[in-house]
Amino acid sequence: MKRIFGKLYVQVLIAVILGVIVGVLVPETGAALKPLGDAFIKLIKMLLAPVIFLTVVTGIAKMENMKELGRVGFRALIYFEVVSTLALVVGLVVVDVFKPGAGMNIDVATLDTSSLATYTTAVKHVSFMDFIMNIIPDTLVDAFAKGNVLQILLFSILLGVALAHVGPRGKLFVDTLDSLMQGMFRIVNMVMRLAPIGAFGAIAFTIGKYGFGSLFSLGKLMACVYLTCAVFVTFVLGSICRYSGFSLWKFLKFIKEELFTVLGTSSSESVLPQMIAKMEKAGVSKPVAGMIIPSGLTFNPDGQAIYYTIAAIFIAQATNTPLTLTDQLIVLAVLMFTSKGSAGVTGSGFIILAATLSSLGTIPVAGMVLLLGVDRFMSEARAITNTIGNGVGTMAIAKWVGALDTVKMHKALNGEVEEEDKSETVQSTADSAPIIVATSSSKFSHKKTSQP
Repeated sequence: MKRIFGKLYVQVLIAVILGVIVGVLVPETGAALKPLGDAFIKLIKMLLAPVIFLTVVTGIAKMENMKELGRVGFRALIYFEVVSTLALVVGLVVVDVFKPGAGMNIDVATLDTSSLATYTTAVKHVSFMDFIMNIIPDTLVDAFAKGNVLQILLFSILLGVALAHVGPRGKLFVDTLDSLMQGMFRIVNMVMRLAPIGAFGAIAFTIGKYGFGSLFSLGKLMACVYLTCAVFVTFVLGSICRYSGFSLWKFLKFIKEELFTVLGTSSSESVLPQMIAKMEKAGVSKPVAGMIIPSGLTFNPDGQAIYYTIAAIFIAQATNTPLTLTDQLIVLAVLMFTSKGSAGVTGSGFIILAATLSSLGTIPVAGMVLLLGVDRFMSEARAITNTIGNGVGTMAIAKWVGALDTVKMHKALNGEVEEEDKSETVQSTADSAPIIVATSSSKFSHKKTSQP
């Protein structure tokens, strides 16, 4: 019994249940617990920049073939675009079949749009070119200070490539960064022990503030989002898993601690460092895991994509806004591009949706008021789907480019190496061990360092 309750995911699950109970029985107290969840998320975000930087730089610096890096990036972008577009299509089909907004007959003129000011005022800052330019930081310090994932990733890749070209002269610096990375993952381990407290506070706040009673009228919308996410994970991601040679169910069990943490915090960023380490443990080479997991937050937001299409069409249905098939396809086409700019933007979901509706001009932006009350309850589904999709995508891309050790993967997914790592939730790959890849001819082999 002690061994069961000692597992982090069990503690998080218990914390979520207790948070629901507190939110229902004493809603004022639950609403006041918001700082617990916020503090945990801030601790994780504090670690994101150094973990991404150190993982990517050390991984790339030890690569022998730089040409493969570009090949990985190109194939990853293809995968991200195809899969996130499938998520948009699945969301469009489900919302058209179940029509959650039909019959609400909302008069747009009667809606109070003052609560949308925070989101609609930010729309002018979101455009495709702004997104592209935002990848390049004004200064290096600015990128790390703001924690912009794409800017940090860009600099990390450039530095890693530069150090790889320097060769033996940069070995001391790379070894220093690697040692620092080991320390950062130790800090991640310590912070993750606080995950149950963060999950408890976040869930108690959500239930205490919004309650259940006011949600019944929008329950069909929530059900559509959760149903669509489940369908997408089961059939789309499940098919990708089978094609890549592993079981979706085993993969979900493998990342169960991360999924329970995401459930409690409603943030896929809260487990980013752990997901990088878990992918390495499952046989993905370090540079591929370090590059794909962070970039997937922006370019592969499967849960967000599902939410965007369902929310946009729901508003049209609720406000009796007629949409032809052509109109819906235009919505889909616009979202294919606007959904990629959601990372690193405060209130990203609402901002991107507002930007999309404003650019279309057919669906009233004011209808977004209808989503404010239940948006927080749908964020869990989005975050969990994003996390699963990002993990599956990393495994699939690694298999595609020959950077996946299938023997190590099966051992990890079958739990055969669990005992070796039971004392630590997250552990980085040791510098002295070469990254193992799928075949001996793989171009992702690393330079071996001499043993002490």
